[in-house]
Amino acid sequence: MKEGGRHLFQGRREIFGFIKEHRRIFPVEMMCKVFQVSNSGFYYWLKHPKGKRLADQDALLREIDEVYQEKKGIYGSPRITEELRKKGIKTSRPRVARLMRKFNIRSIVRKNWVSTTDSKHKYPVAENILNRDFYAARIGEKWVSDLTYIQTAEGWLYLTTVIDLADRKVIGWSLSDGMDAKSTTVKAFQMAKINRPVTSNLIFHSDRGVQYACAEFRVQLKEMPITQSMSRKGNCWDNAVAESFFKTMKTEMVYHKKFKTREQASIAIFEYIEIWYNRKRSHSTLGYLSPIEFENTLINNEKAA
Repeated sequence: MKEGGRHLFQGRREIFGFIKEHRRIFPVEMMCKVFQVSNSGFYYWLKHPKGKRLADQDALLREIDEVYQEKKGIYGSPRITEELRKKGIKTSRPRVARLMRKFNIRSIVRKNWVSTTDSKHKYPVAENILNRDFYAARIGEKWVSDLTYIQTAEGWLYLTTVIDLADRKVIGWSLSDGMDAKSTTVKAFQMAKINRPVTSNLIFHSDRGVQYACAEFRVQLKEMPITQSMSRKGNCWDNAVAESFFKTMKTEMVYHKKFKTREQASIAIFEYIEIWYNRKRSHSTLGYLSPIEFENTLINNEKAA
C-alpha cells in the first residue's frame, strides 16, 4: 500500500489533498503513515496559506494555458489577462506575466516593419489631412487603407485592406495576382462601400502609392462625400493603423505558413480577417473587445442617445 501511495501521488500537496478529502472516512494518522508523511506536516499544510496559494497558482496556470492554446500562441499577458477577466477570473497582468515567464509561455514575436510603397509616380499627392489622428467617435468618419504582399510558391499575392478607425474593423479587402488599381485599391474600396455605405463626410487615408494616387482610384472618391488624405513621403507612422494590421496578420498567421498556391493563401487570409480578426481577436485600443463587439457597442450607444 505504501508503494501504491507513491505511484498514485506525485507530491506532498496531492497526498495532503487526498488526506483532507478522506479524513472523515479514514483516520488521519493512519493515512499519514501509509503515505509516509508526518501528521504535523499535514496539519501545517492545512492551516498554512501557502498550500492554497500553490493550488490557486496551478488553477490560474491551467486557465492561462487554455487561453494561450485557444488563441494559437498569439496573445501575450495583457490580452490573456483580459480574456481571463471576461471569464470571471480575478487576476492582474503582472501576475499573469510572471507565471508566463516562469513557465516559458511566450507569445509570437513580431518582425520589423518593411516598406512596400511605390511612391515614384507622376500623379498628384493629397495632403496629410488625417495627421495621425486615429481616433474616430463614430462609424464612417475615417477609413485607412494599405496594400501588402503575401508570398506563395506560385508567386506574389497582393492584399489590400480598408479599415474603419472607429472600431478597427476590416470593412473592405481584396486579393489579386497583380498590382493594378482596379484589382487592388478599387476592389477593396468598393467592398467597403457595400459593407458601410458612405452617408456623410469621410476622410480616406492611405500612403502615397500609385494605386491610391492614380485617376482610376481617385474617381471612386470624387463620386462621394470623401476627402482623400495621404501620408508624408517615407513616413509609415502616418498610416500606423493600416500598417499595424498587416504586421499583426503576418506575425500571427503568414510567417508561420508556407503557401503552395495563391488559393491556399486566399483561404487562410479570408479565415484570418472574417472569422478571427473581425469577430474574435481582442484589440487593446477597443478595451480588449473584438472589432465586431465594439461595433455593436457603438451602435447600441447611438440608439440609446
